[in-house]
Amino acid sequence: MNTTTRAIAAGLLATFLQTGTLAHAAEPATPAQIAARATVEGNYVVTADGTRLYYKDWGPKNGPVVTFSHGWPLSSDSWESQMIFLADHGFRVIAHDRRGHGRSSQPWNGNDMDHYADDLAAVITALNLKDVTAVGFSTGGGEVARYIGRHGTSRIKKAVLVSAVPPLMLRTADNPNGVPLEVFDGLRKASLENRSQLYLDLASGPFYGFNRPGAKVSQGLVQSWWAQGMQAGHKNTYDSIAAFSATDFREDLKKIDVPTLVIHGDDDQIVPFDISGKASAAQIKGAKLIVYPGAPHGLTDTHKERFNQDLLDFLRN
Repeated sequence: MNTTTRAIAAGLLATFLQTGTLAHAAEPATPAQIAARATVEGNYVVTADGTRLYYKDWGPKNGPVVTFSHGWPLSSDSWESQMIFLADHGFRVIAHDRRGHGRSSQPWNGNDMDHYADDLAAVITALNLKDVTAVGFSTGGGEVARYIGRHGTSRIKKAVLVSAVPPLMLRTADNPNGVPLEVFDGLRKASLENRSQLYLDLASGPFYGFNRPGAKVSQGLVQSWWAQGMQAGHKNTYDSIAAFSATDFREDLKKIDVPTLVIHGDDDQIVPFDISGKASAAQIKGAKLIVYPGAPHGLTDTHKERFNQDLLDFLRN
């Protein structure tokens, strides 16, 4: 490099440093900046890392907005009873398939709660949604809580946690009443051995309470649950077991500063009420807790008439 070239390079470097160009380039993107890079392609939101998130957008486009975040290992189809009900009552209802689930991409990495929350932010930002009531079921409840923890409530009007996994499912030294690690290791083992059978066993047993004495089993629900699960990626659903069981949402719950409804069944065999719904309601300032006596984890289907009405009442009040 000759003297003239060195001088030009030094001058360019000084200019870049003065304008902050290099310093800015080195700064990591914030969650909000990542969400802002999402684009819309038909019925997909494409995130900054190239993941394609399938979404449904039902009801009048000028109606109050409700988003739905689904549970493991399901898809947005699990919300269809609530979505058609609210759309018929004038609400714009939007639900996406979580990354690795349903009709969305199946990325090998990023199957964790931070990415789930940022994907929800990508949907909300790309569609320019405002005054949103964010509803989350089970793992989706964690997604909503982590979204607020990472992105705040500037676009959120209300929140609803249904049979949701927060504050923390896993038993730890400072969460002694949690579920033992062996339970989740068992899920992982069963998933690797025969996840199709695992999904049939969960859907025909504890998820809907069909293993309780006198329960009337709905083969339609069992088959729908199984079909949604098998549509999801194997690696994605495997990784998601850690995401919903071991993520600590206690700090996220402290940041929820909008009206919040917590609904949980007291016979939930998947996400026990005492360590989840009851504990979350106690940690969210001003939260309203509704307990469904005898209701299982999947109460959005088994108790959908009551749930739909409770949800509508909360939206209107």
